[in-house]
Amino acid sequence: MKIESENAALAYAAINREPTKVIPTCWMNIMEHGVIDKLAGVSEGNYVKNPHEIYLKMQKNIGACMLDQYIPDNPLSMDTSGYLGNTGNTTGADKIYANGMLIESPEDVAAHIEKYTIPYYTNAIKNFDENEVIQGVVSHETNIQNEIGSDILKSGYGHISFPGFMYGNYGYEYYFSAYALYPEIIDRVFTLQGDYSYLRNKAVVKAFIQAELPLYHRLDHDMADGKGVLVNEKTLERAWVPAFIKSLSPAVDADFTLLWHCDGNLMKLIPYLIEAGVNGFQGFQYEYGMDYPYICNLKAKNGKSMVIEAGVSVTRELPMGTPNDVKNQLNWLVEYGPKTGLFLGMSSSCVPGTPYENILTAVEGIKYYRKHGINDKKYFSF
Repeated sequence: MKIESENAALAYAAINREPTKVIPTCWMNIMEHGVIDKLAGVSEGNYVKNPHEIYLKMQKNIGACMLDQYIPDNPLSMDTSGYLGNTGNTTGADKIYANGMLIESPEDVAAHIEKYTIPYYTNAIKNFDENEVIQGVVSHETNIQNEIGSDILKSGYGHISFPGFMYGNYGYEYYFSAYALYPEIIDRVFTLQGDYSYLRNKAVVKAFIQAELPLYHRLDHDMADGKGVLVNEKTLERAWVPAFIKSLSPAVDADFTLLWHCDGNLMKLIPYLIEAGVNGFQGFQYEYGMDYPYICNLKAKNGKSMVIEAGVSVTRELPMGTPNDVKNQLNWLVEYGPKTGLFLGMSSSCVPGTPYENILTAVEGIKYYRKHGINDKKYFSF
């Protein structure tokens, strides 16, 4: 891939775990419209009128080198009162339907899986069109890179697939009840998802190589809450783990850097992720027990160090702390982060109502490390 700016080249060097004098900045998804306008350096109200232009201007102003998930319209789903979207299967829906079938028990989940889900994956595998996937991936990634320009490196998001929990289809209560009561049906789906994902990911790898895209991809699926993995992790060994390993194998064989997005406390899942070839992490809810220094010191299956997108916490320090708390956490992230392959940003989307002085402190600190790096243990301070 032809790198046309120092900014994007810095991100590319970090992806490849090359030593860098400064710490690159990954994108930040600010959700409050007025804050986006401020960070973009425009008058209030501009983001709503022209979300793509102003969102991108904000990213450039904060010094973003790399962007994986490009969601410039995402903040429009919220205002200062919160989320504006409709309720869904995991967000308070009165009734859950799938393919017109009312889901109101674990038995309904099992019946729906046997009638619809298993045939769906069986047919998807049988009729898989590799060229269609390749063309779609290349078009999607190159179009976004063209939109954001050459100064920010677009990296992969949303193309590599793998087996996962289907609570989005059936809601948490009914799905996980079915998970416990009908393991053979759930495991059959995991296996089919793995078989389909293997085919898809072979095509995705070909697309990235064909288009000379960076071999870097973020994987995003919530499998934990604050207490730990959503199921007993040993039950995943029956079918999910082998299906997960198979699904990622084309990207692992092609030497992709694969980052796992961390929501909740997934420490007990990490050994399985490493075994499958995950070699980086993004996000982190430190307050739930995610051991950041330990994770940063892990080695991948091939012996490489981790790539880490470290972020100031959007669930604790930014919304509830002080500017000094933000400063201290940012310095901690740098001190205990990996020596190569470290990006700085925010741990996830920064919601409306977050104190602006905390956001500004985070941005200033990230810019400090972007300018100075870390030399002679000189940390960001006021």
